[in-house]
Amino acid sequence: MAATMSNVDEIRNRVILGEFDIKNVHTTDYPGNYPGYDDTWNLQKFQKNFRIDVVQMDETSLEFDMVGIDAALANAFRRILLAEVPTMAVEKVLIYNNTSIIQDEILAHRLGLIPIKADPRLFEYRSAGDEEGTEIDTIQLQLKIKCTRNPRATKDSADPRELYLNHMVYSKDMKWAPIGNQADVFADANIGPVHGDILLAQLRPGQELDIVMHCVKGIGQDHAKFSPVATASYRLLPEITLMETVEGEKAERLKRCFSPGVIEVENHGGKVVAKVVNSRLDTCSREVLRHDDLKNAVKLARVRDHFICRYPVNLDITMFREFVKSTSPDLNPIERVWDLLDRRVRARAIPPQKCLGTCRCLCGRVG
Repeated sequence: MAATMSNVDEIRNRVILGEFDIKNVHTTDYPGNYPGYDDTWNLQKFQKNFRIDVVQMDETSLEFDMVGIDAALANAFRRILLAEVPTMAVEKVLIYNNTSIIQDEILAHRLGLIPIKADPRLFEYRSAGDEEGTEIDTIQLQLKIKCTRNPRATKDSADPRELYLNHMVYSKDMKWAPIGNQADVFADANIGPVHGDILLAQLRPGQELDIVMHCVKGIGQDHAKFSPVATASYRLLPEITLMETVEGEKAERLKRCFSPGVIEVENHGGKVVAKVVNSRLDTCSREVLRHDDLKNAVKLARVRDHFICRYPVNLDITMFREFVKSTSPDLNPIERVWDLLDRRVRARAIPPQKCLGTCRCLCGRVG
């Protein structure tokens, strides 16, 4: 049966969570589906309705809302952050001495996954075949540490933390070794690992590590170690509507059915009444639908075009400040094309001389 005009807006804009099913999960806003609605794609309309609201941003995480966007585009933003935002990571590990019990390959792999705090916009991509690197495309880190016995340890002590010195090797032991004029150019950059408490190895007296690492610029599409975020996820904004007044003991039970902060109880004229305070905190567990006397008093839904995005980041948060601006070049697809073309031209031994050769570079062809 065709939908009536009274519930068309709900079908188009809300995902309804029922007791045994979830309704309105499929996109229906395409031209001609509903009389009286113009769903033809329009760039000006999209630009007017789409917005990004930054909710929380610090050195370790970023949370923002994308409003007025389809799920496909929201997922495209997520994949861009995962795979196309450049970062710096350890690429070459030169091991001069490793007498620990960790094999060279395992240790090199661990070092490669350490997030590096450095602004990749200040560096160039390293050219293919360049093994040495220069100050414009390489960050050099050094790890040189040796475990010795602690002469001040008590005789009856059995604690390695008291018996040995430097027996725990952490990421904070990775020191920046400037190349060329980097010491002057990046004097205030504080280059090094993002987190200093990442355990790399354990040593015993006489064991030592002498390692030099080269960090280069890359993107997550090339290797996961370049991905600037950890778990990148998004969810639809929950919407909770009370269909009737819930009072007394039922109000207290209703509050316990949701995550803390979603439902609160207030005293109105001597009566305890439930009130929706912050639907955003809800996890949509549908616990309330297990109560026969409460399931008809609440309507659970999600806003179809409102995405809550949260990204724990592995690098300096200032890199994302441009991303959340509507005028950012990172939101302009042509900038991605120029960057891709630049990388492929640099990778060629002989740069293209004609327009056709440049097009072949962009398409990934040889010749």
